[in-house]
Amino acid sequence: MVAWCLLAGPAQAAGVVDLDIAPQELAPALEQFSRATGMAVLVDHALSNRRQTMGVQGLFTPAQGLTVLLSGTGLAAQYARADAFTLQPVQVREVPLPPGATAGLSDSNYAATIQAVIQRNLCRSPLTRPGSFRALLQVWIGRDGVVQNSRLVSSTGDVLRDKALVNSLQNLRIDRPAPSSLRQPVTLLLLPDSSGKSMECTAGEEVFGQ
Repeated sequence: MVAWCLLAGPAQAAGVVDLDIAPQELAPALEQFSRATGMAVLVDHALSNRRQTMGVQGLFTPAQGLTVLLSGTGLAAQYARADAFTLQPVQVREVPLPPGATAGLSDSNYAATIQAVIQRNLCRSPLTRPGSFRALLQVWIGRDGVVQNSRLVSSTGDVLRDKALVNSLQNLRIDRPAPSSLRQPVTLLLLPDSSGKSMECTAGEEVFGQ
């Protein structure tokens, strides 16, 4: 049996809202969001259970704040009206391939391409440089090779690093278009050096901030 909960805060004036929601489990964060914005949310606990949010701090419209709050959760808002929404798993949006582009790779070869691009991207920052932490990530990739959504399934244990990981994946472009047969989401496991299976940054992959 699916458990649903309707959350609704006091009515708020239209416009921007000052949000201060810390990283935490998604369900209580949605309660805080509802109270702060007056938006009603119908929560399916089967979806929100054990999902983490990176939180949201600052001045936003309710819609903008909700987008930030859901970033990295693997969930998206479906609006019933301007001040009410439910949550649903993210789906890959249909996008056209660039003119003349073809995927031309098997799923296994494309998985290696994804790993190479994400590794190169993570190696650009000392905070996300692989080797010192463990994390489980999921990404949804459009046919044009652009990462459309992500989910941080397991935390690295560092809130700042978690945020940096999620932010590093936003709109990241893979080198080649995705095969139509690619199973979504793509799951990535980042392991520490002690595992013997971690991603490695090469000398040619500059790390900024050191």
